[in-house]
Amino acid sequence: MHLAISLDIAAATREAVLDFSRISKFVLQAEAAGVDMVAISDSADGPSSSPFEATTLLAALATVTNRIGLVASASTIAHQPYNLARRFASLDIISHGRAGWNATMAQSAGEAANFSRPEGFSDADFRRRSEEYIGIVQGLWQGWDADALLFDKSGGRFHDPEKMHLLDHKGEFFSVRGPLNVARSPQDTPVLVLSGLSEPDLDNAARTADVIFMDSGSVESTKIRFDDLKRRVAARGRDPDAVKMLATVPLAADETPTTVADRLETQFRAKSCDGFDIRLPARHPALDDFAERVLPELRRRGLVRETYRGATLRAHLGLAGGGDQ
Repeated sequence: MHLAISLDIAAATREAVLDFSRISKFVLQAEAAGVDMVAISDSADGPSSSPFEATTLLAALATVTNRIGLVASASTIAHQPYNLARRFASLDIISHGRAGWNATMAQSAGEAANFSRPEGFSDADFRRRSEEYIGIVQGLWQGWDADALLFDKSGGRFHDPEKMHLLDHKGEFFSVRGPLNVARSPQDTPVLVLSGLSEPDLDNAARTADVIFMDSGSVESTKIRFDDLKRRVAARGRDPDAVKMLATVPLAADETPTTVADRLETQFRAKSCDGFDIRLPARHPALDDFAERVLPELRRRGLVRETYRGATLRAHLGLAGGGDQ
């Protein structure tokens, strides 16, 4: 199974805020267990107990880890698409191809108020704007061919103009010329993770996403959603395996490692998902229990691989591109 850990770094009431050393220790434990990626939550909707902005945290984590994928949440409201595309392209270079962007399709009214939209967006406008935004970011990531940058000092050629592609996007909400002034990603493009999907978002997700975090219910209901999403991916001319569907599982405080492993194994062997997005709060016992008790049980059952497939996040997930894939 593919395994992601979504780490909510905002401390709960009366909980101590995690410092960088504690977060990095946990991510290193997850890396040692072969977890595909850690996804860091983030929001800019006002006062919170979150100690870090997610992309800044990921840049720091990239310097102390070697293999695990690093995914940051970043809102389509809180960033301009060019700046966000540039930031994740830079993170991908810093991490040697291990970066991903978690774009949530659920808007926060508080966040919109901090970015000159106190009234927010209607659901229809937010959806159209988000779809346009994601298309711009993916287009900018693909603005340079892999061999476009020449760095030819003697010939005075920085790049091959034929291998640079202007975006020249003029849409309903954004106008972006491009290209990025950051080189092409080591894994072709950073991994796009979509979450917070409602029914009207599913077709766009099937067209654009690399990974989808989907709500998990019963084994039967999750399999229905999984099969539907795979059909939608195929209907858009993509290989159904080109999008990994991870069922979101929040872990209850009173679940034993065996109970957790039983639950995940049953759901995975029913072919209702490609793996799991494990939601963990920023509490020391929860992090320690998962890293020291649950992950070893999953490995003992052969559900989590012993080693990584390659060096990039795309390679871990078996996605196209990936550099060493």
